Amino acid sequence: MNCLAASHLLRLAWAGLAGCVAIAAPNPTPLSRAHSHNDYEHGRPLLDALDHGFCSVEADLWLVDGRLLVAHDRDAAKPERTLEALYLDPLRDRVQRNGGRVFPQGPTFTLLMDVKSEARETYAALRAVLRGYTNLLTAFTPTHQVTNAVSVLLSGNRAVDVLAAESLRYAALDGRLPDLTPDASPHLIPLISDNWALRFQWRGLGPLADDERQKLKQWVVQAHQQGRRIRFWAAPDTPAGWRELHQIGVDLINTDNLAGLRDWLLEAERRGER
Repeated sequence: MNCLAASHLLRLAWAGLAGCVAIAAPNPTPLSRAHSHNDYEHGRPLLDALDHGFCSVEADLWLVDGRLLVAHDRDAAKPERTLEALYLDPLRDRVQRNGGRVFPQGPTFTLLMDVKSEARETYAALRAVLRGYTNLLTAFTPTHQVTNAVSVLLSGNRAVDVLAAESLRYAALDGRLPDLTPDASPHLIPLISDNWALRFQWRGLGPLADDERQKLKQWVVQAHQQGRRIRFWAAPDTPAGWRELHQIGVDLINTDNLAGLRDWLLEAERRGER
């Protein structure tokens, strides 16, 4: 082999090695308050969020011809983009590799499903699917829960009465602000979510008004006193918005900007903000 050929092979080998290094994701810091809104719209659903350390993702769910498909709109649903293929199977693989957690020694991961099709039929299909993944899912009863690697929560079209009547289930409900009442079990409704744009005037410009900050604090405190987490969608998805939500104690911070929120949260941790 002449020197030119050897040099060419060496360049090819180095290029291949560099390619492997480029696609290998480092072990990210788990970010328990980072929530990937409309996660399925990213280039690599779930995987992009995991690579950024997110511990909560949201997927829109449609029941189509007996299959649970992930898509924003019904006409965009594709048969290969099933709930199992995009989320449940990769999560199971991660849990098996990481000693029973999505992130090694990390917190419970939240899989929030925004049900778009009819509530009862979709939940019946989902319940059957979840039975195949019970070894990684949090189990809920009317009086307690057994926390596991992944907690499934249902938003959107929710079969509330069906879930409330079950003695054992592998999903719970994403509630709304009117559910902030002692009468609603935190084992049925462990998360409260609501539309920021309908509750607040602030859109991320200038300071948050004192009365709106106080209203937000009251809801956060109320949720925590009842053993629930709280989240808002349509909040300003900017550093100014993240700062207000973080400082006041909102548990899950919605974003479409995975890298931006990750970097902001890591910097906040370096500053000692919790």
